Amino acid sequence: MKRLRWIPVMIVVTMLAGCVPSLNNDTEVVQSDAKDKEEATIIPNLQLDDQYYRTLLPYKESASRGLIVSNIYSKYDITEAESGLLRLSQNAFDPSKYFFQEGQYLDKKTATSWLARSSQTDDGLNPATNNKMSPTERATKAPIYLAHIVEQNYLEKAGKNKVKLAGVSIGLALNSIYYYQKEDYGATYEEQIPQEALTEQGKKIAAQVIQRLRQKEGLENVPMVVGLFKQQSRSAIVPGTYISYGIVDEGSNKVSEWQPIKEEYVLFPTNDTKKENYREMNQYFKNFKQDIEKYFSNYTNVIGTGFYQNNEIKKLKIDIPIKFYGTSEIVGFTQFMAGAVIDQFPKDLKVEVNVTSVNGPEALVVKEANSSEPDVHIYND
Repeated sequence: MKRLRWIPVMIVVTMLAGCVPSLNNDTEVVQSDAKDKEEATIIPNLQLDDQYYRTLLPYKESASRGLIVSNIYSKYDITEAESGLLRLSQNAFDPSKYFFQEGQYLDKKTATSWLARSSQTDDGLNPATNNKMSPTERATKAPIYLAHIVEQNYLEKAGKNKVKLAGVSIGLALNSIYYYQKEDYGATYEEQIPQEALTEQGKKIAAQVIQRLRQKEGLENVPMVVGLFKQQSRSAIVPGTYISYGIVDEGSNKVSEWQPIKEEYVLFPTNDTKKENYREMNQYFKNFKQDIEKYFSNYTNVIGTGFYQNNEIKKLKIDIPIKFYGTSEIVGFTQFMAGAVIDQFPKDLKVEVNVTSVNGPEALVVKEANSSEPDVHIYND
């Protein structure tokens, strides 16, 4: 008989929630910033997992907050540009020693100016154009490469009651497609940007960004992580990924060595079964989908998104939208579905299933890698 662990939804951790603070156990410290001002800060003692950073409290929003929504095409890329940079940062900043804070040095005005063309602002990082260039020439010879800049700060303890900035991560979100119009209010055209050109231009832009950040007070010497993020198209329903990253050593003005990144998101079911790892996982997913169809013949759809690193799947997220019939039916379906997760997917794979209806979230099932018992939550049960 299969066993299910029923858990409160608060146990489910999002990408930045590296802590669930307990006010009685949190440590209050005095934080020193770049301008030698001091302010009270709380470091949560509890760290749920070694892959999550503890976040300093009170939470400080990014100095350029809001720009990412207008600069990056999809909610999938918005999330991955930030969470992917968190993963890259672990290569330089150990989550057990460093604390996370949103970027405080690159403000909205500066970021907007940097994201412009060099013919629009003095410090624009995108290629210059002129009035003589046609829209097609701009698309082929001078597309906009840089869409957004993500900044993350990492702090460490400095003595008994202080923390200090100890590292900065920068994500450069790059366009894989340049969208343009040949005339006002006309049709929108697309120009694919080859990854080789994207990587080359991204590294050139990164070099300029590093030089500029080194001129900011407080950033003269701190180590940095710089990643190149490749956006997907506007219509994509899976996120893009980071394609390369490098580390800037303390006091250095350049990346010591760029490292390629092999990450991708794959939508299931997929018709791309040429790769063996896709083909095998696609069959697992189809078997699971068939189980769901047997239980709910009038389901809306079952969609899976697999996250691959170095050609190996690390996590599978599944979304199941259903019609709402009542709490007892949701409970019965969730129990059945959780059993299907155990039966149909490899034991060493992490699987997360979200069940939703027009009323919102209905159920959540999370099976950790190498676990034989999934964690289950029924919302409003």
